[in-house]
Amino acid sequence: MTEPVEAAQDAWELIDRLRIRATHDRDGAAAALNDLFARGTTPTGLNGPTDGMLVATTTNPALDAFATALTKNWMPWRGKSFDAATSTGENRMTDSSTIVGKVLWPLYSMKSGADGKAAFDFETFTEAGKEDPEVPVLVINYESVASNPALLIRSIRDELVELVPGTYLGKIFFRTPALPGKEGNFARIGYFALRTK
Repeated sequence: MTEPVEAAQDAWELIDRLRIRATHDRDGAAAALNDLFARGTTPTGLNGPTDGMLVATTTNPALDAFATALTKNWMPWRGKSFDAATSTGENRMTDSSTIVGKVLWPLYSMKSGADGKAAFDFETFTEAGKEDPEVPVLVINYESVASNPALLIRSIRDELVELVPGTYLGKIFFRTPALPGKEGNFARIGYFALRTK
């Protein structure tokens, strides 16, 4: 009974080491994270709350350094909560996230949860990954939820794979504006991890 628990903890600690590595070797950490992601399997039956870790951003060196410094002192995102029966979910946020939320999205209201705030609902489905078409991923889709803010949030697409039972690695993509008559492209902007509580 302890082996799956140990495997989940080992996987989480590996991801955390790559998070630390990304602060001084962003390309090497990203390559290792890509390799790890490609070895993952499609999550099935993910249900209930998970704890989250922002592993690394992959925009440009200056923005990545700023994001690292900011989130070292203040991380408003706590993880995600899933409802397997309805293929939906929401993000778990800290109470302090409402301050920044009101500045960025004054018309959007976060919900009160049992252990903080909940925001940015999503729908889930399985399809090929944007960077890894050979890997079936769990897509976390914000675009289809009309209540989500149009600014930034509805342009995000998360992709998730399971590394070992209870530990998951995700990629964050941002949809760039589309030219007339064309679809926008998705650019990877970071990695995150989840683990079941």
